[in-house]
Amino acid sequence: MKPGQWLIKVRDARPLVHNITNVVVTNVAANALLAIGASPVMAYAHEEVADMAKIAHAVALNMGTLTPDVITAMRLAGMSANTYGVPVVFDPVGVGATPYRNEAAFLITSSIRLNVLRGNAGEIGLMVGSGGQVTGVDSSGASADLPAAMQMYARQHRTVVVATGEEDLVTDGDTLWRLTNGHPLLSTITGSGCSLTGLLGAFVGVVDKDSPLTTYAQAAVAAITCFNVAGERAAQVAYGPGTFQAALFDALYHLTADEVNEAAKIEQMD
Repeated sequence: MKPGQWLIKVRDARPLVHNITNVVVTNVAANALLAIGASPVMAYAHEEVADMAKIAHAVALNMGTLTPDVITAMRLAGMSANTYGVPVVFDPVGVGATPYRNEAAFLITSSIRLNVLRGNAGEIGLMVGSGGQVTGVDSSGASADLPAAMQMYARQHRTVVVATGEEDLVTDGDTLWRLTNGHPLLSTITGSGCSLTGLLGAFVGVVDKDSPLTTYAQAAVAAITCFNVAGERAAQVAYGPGTFQAALFDALYHLTADEVNEAAKIEQMD
């Protein structure tokens, strides 16, 4: 299925995505999901996260602003999602920056079965064991061994692994996709990565639950491509980061399947 067809599928299904995300950009991530055609919900209370995850089409977990309560909420939501066959996307924001973030990432990945592990190149390098550098919550370097390490991790953990940056890498353990759409302005606004994590939830949320892992990988490729093509379109009319963010929401809203398919820069590397 081409990436544009996945966009149509998301808009037809309007999947409910349960986000436990970075509080700095909660509104941004919610608006991005609404613009693409999904339905966001932000629920954090321990008393309801398991119930919300149960009825969602996907759960998107983001470590951007960590507290002990947030970690517990993520684990409760993720375990509930696993019980009811709801896909889980995990974004280990800032892993490697502090021991606390490393511990949190370990607790979450050891207690929840992930469908997609998504981070920047430095974060994913640290998660998959190839090494990387993270300053604060930003990547500052990744190893040349990253693609091979991503594939090995994906095979061992039966999950899709996504590393984003100037180019984006996606693997299901067998196939590696290299994606080269996007624009530098995406890195100048808060919430672009967090929004993408939410969008990944929307796209994997429309995958049939008995589908093989490669189908989830294809949905992830489509989500990233749609987001990056929208970024390219937004940059054409933006004057800087402020107008770019608003233009990005508009571009996501007006994005068409044909536009995505024509602009997609996807290379499959077996």
